[in-house]
Amino acid sequence: MAGLSKAHTALAVLREDLVGDVFAPGDPGYDEARAVFNGMIDRYPAVIAQCAGDADVVRAVRFGRELDLKVAVRGGGRSVAGWAVGDGALVVDLRRMHEVTVDPAAEAVRVQGGATVGHLDRATQPYGLATGAGRDSGTGVGGFVLGGGSGWLDRAFGPAVDDLIGVELVTADGERAHADADENPELFWALHGGGGNFGVATALTLALHELPVFSAALLRYPPSSGPDVVRTFREVIRTGPDEAGGAVLYLAAGEPVCAVLVTYAGGEEGLRRVAGPLLALPHAAEVVGEVPYGELRCLLDAPSGLRNHGSAECLAALPDEAVDAWCRGADGMPAPTGSRHVLFPLGGAVAPGPAAYPVPYRNAAWVVHPFGIWADPADDARAIAWVRDVRAGVRPWRTGAVPLNLVGDEGPERVRAGLGAENALRLGKVKRRWDRDNVFRFNHNITPL
Repeated sequence: MAGLSKAHTALAVLREDLVGDVFAPGDPGYDEARAVFNGMIDRYPAVIAQCAGDADVVRAVRFGRELDLKVAVRGGGRSVAGWAVGDGALVVDLRRMHEVTVDPAAEAVRVQGGATVGHLDRATQPYGLATGAGRDSGTGVGGFVLGGGSGWLDRAFGPAVDDLIGVELVTADGERAHADADENPELFWALHGGGGNFGVATALTLALHELPVFSAALLRYPPSSGPDVVRTFREVIRTGPDEAGGAVLYLAAGEPVCAVLVTYAGGEEGLRRVAGPLLALPHAAEVVGEVPYGELRCLLDAPSGLRNHGSAECLAALPDEAVDAWCRGADGMPAPTGSRHVLFPLGGAVAPGPAAYPVPYRNAAWVVHPFGIWADPADDARAIAWVRDVRAGVRPWRTGAVPLNLVGDEGPERVRAGLGAENALRLGKVKRRWDRDNVFRFNHNITPL
């Protein structure tokens, strides 16, 4: 009884002290506040604190510690596993904190923890500057960058995690901290891939790259042309400059559609030179030209609220046998609600990036990313099995590493694969220093050591 009274009192104080809103079960707006991108996720947090600033985050984390609650952190809320919410947990919801401040002279940007890739693009685009973060405008910048995620500009600029200059955090003790190359350097190292394991990232500072003009080509082919299309795209990437990137995709639109997206960090003339072999293949439709980078990122945004499941495998090479195996993987793709079967290249500026960080996928040549989207719960088992089968089909060529931002809760072995087994002890020690009680466990979790 005393514990219940303490909880009621603490919640009343939080409601009074927080500038943002607080939701508990039974409150109007609670169900809307707990809903996330993946419609499969139906969890009931004890409290949702929609924070309006750093001081709110401090108050919320201290409230959670007072009541011994585990803490989930919501930025974009886009994770396949639904880690933005947890049953019986405190959710620190950062979505109100989405300010993006560009310093064009320094070619740097400060991004609050609730900002999405769309917020980032809209702020940097007027200056002809960009970072490589993401392939979907709704992705949260904080989770994406700290998770070592991959984006359309990786080959030109490297993954966005390589652009990290500094991170502002609220720790598991409810204290503010800052990490960069000079201040808390071991924490700064761990944040390059270790995600939300070490605190609530209330702001990130990122280096930007000059991108005065950007071009893209989107080409549609008959599904039966898939193997020839992939082989041609493979050659385009092999012989093309680092400014060229993109993906081959099967898209679920009734019958599967085979498409190629060629991205180019430059003008249309250079894009057409690079994409020439693909344009020469018989195709049903094309859109080619210069486009604001932020608009391109919106092109393939996944619909929110439907059920989804995805995963990824990194490939060391893409021989013809792997091409055929990947194309066969389009069979059984959940349709017609937006599923996509994606193959994209790495290389370019990715591989020569800082090798010391826990981002082991950077040496891969290609990434296979099946992502199923469907509406009917009766299709859950079939859709999940499709993702599993795609992974199995390319197993002979995989490196063993994985971009963790593209996978859900696949167990501790996959977390080690995503962070590098050689980094496990060091990461565990950093986790113990900053979150010895594993308060922040709704993530690709690192065990305190």
